[in-house]
Amino acid sequence: MVRIFNNKEEITTNAANIFVAAAQNAILERGRFVVALTGGSSPVAVYKLLATPAYQEKIDWEKIFIFWGDERWVPLDDERSNAKMAYDCLLSHVSIPKNNIFPMYREGVTPEDYALEYEKSIKNITGEDGQFDLILLGMGDDGHTASLFPGQAVLQEQHKWVSAYYLEPQTMFRITLTAPLINKAKQILVLTFGENKAHALNEVLHGAYNPEKYPTQLIKPLDGELLFLTDKDATSSSS
Repeated sequence: MVRIFNNKEEITTNAANIFVAAAQNAILERGRFVVALTGGSSPVAVYKLLATPAYQEKIDWEKIFIFWGDERWVPLDDERSNAKMAYDCLLSHVSIPKNNIFPMYREGVTPEDYALEYEKSIKNITGEDGQFDLILLGMGDDGHTASLFPGQAVLQEQHKWVSAYYLEPQTMFRITLTAPLINKAKQILVLTFGENKAHALNEVLHGAYNPEKYPTQLIKPLDGELLFLTDKDATSSSS
């Protein structure tokens, strides 16, 4: 499903409301809310809105478990860290227990070993079914989502829930949830907006199936909901 808004502000408000509703429903039904956050610039305004008093009070933060969809393999105080951004904009402003937060980085281990640890952490919270209540994603100009980049071997992963690999074009390691795990989620929310996303979004939604080139096409929930929140600029070539 695709919802098209007039501007980024409308997307931000709707995304925050979806986050709140998903949290409230999950806590009511199962006593906890398991969510994977996204990085980049797209969710910054959403996280800041959730940190405001009006939104904070709608959520029982002590029952929320925070994971990430992907991460650059950099220390948590690095400006490039998705976790640092989330802490700065949201997590340091709400009463969420430290033990409920699972950053995708730890000093003293290799990215590959930590990917195995991260998968175990997910299983400890979700059980063997690996189902998140909500996964937030963005989409790059090239059609990538999480750290599922065009032409990378991780796109063929069928068994691992978490994968770490060296991304040559960026000369750095990335760690990411894989498509099979993401597709288990109850709800997947993709935030993408701006004219620079128009070509990729059109290909993802309407083009031939070519996930090697447009990896966001891999996101097909098994029995959950996939929702794109976008704007008129990003859908200028989607008709």
